[in-house]
Amino acid sequence: MATNLPNLLTYFRIALVPAIVLCFYIPGYTSHWVALGLFIVAAITDFFDGYLARAWEQQSNLGRMLDPIADKLLVAVVLIALTWQGVIAGFSLWAAIIILCREILVSGLREFLAELRVSVPVTQLAKWKTTIQMVALGFLLAGPAADRIVPGTTEAGITLLWAAAVLTIYTGIDYFRAGVQHLGDSKPEHRPAAPSAAATEREGRT
Repeated sequence: MATNLPNLLTYFRIALVPAIVLCFYIPGYTSHWVALGLFIVAAITDFFDGYLARAWEQQSNLGRMLDPIADKLLVAVVLIALTWQGVIAGFSLWAAIIILCREILVSGLREFLAELRVSVPVTQLAKWKTTIQMVALGFLLAGPAADRIVPGTTEAGITLLWAAAVLTIYTGIDYFRAGVQHLGDSKPEHRPAAPSAAATEREGRT
């Protein structure tokens, strides 16, 4: 199962993360288009690894573990790289900080709830948050290069990033409410079995 196609796509997505970062060391506007192309490929593999795993019944514990890790690596590293390059700067840094903090806090909370066998369903709003977030990062990766063709591309990316940050806070509250309700629980064996945090993330992006 470690070498089935869905898992190979996940490995490939993880490998694309440093490749995207390397683009930031290449001078000129071409690097922005290459980084955007790699990011789009990574986003496509994110869809197909889960889809094929379910369609071909090739779901595995390794895939459930690596898939959310790959997603968070991609988002976190791209946000950090864009900040380092100065595309995300000033007050907009707070949007990136909100998204990064939420990813870390919710991941820990979901693991806590998984130990209690408590499942928190992925809402449609959370899926929209992820979609807007990925589109925002795509706009920002094109950034200065795209601004020469379509002025305002970077500004549109920043606006979408803030929209994703607002939705990040809103959807994150649902997880914290669920966590607070179960802080005093100590007998998870009496609860019905629920999927792990990684398995739930694989069913729908959070």
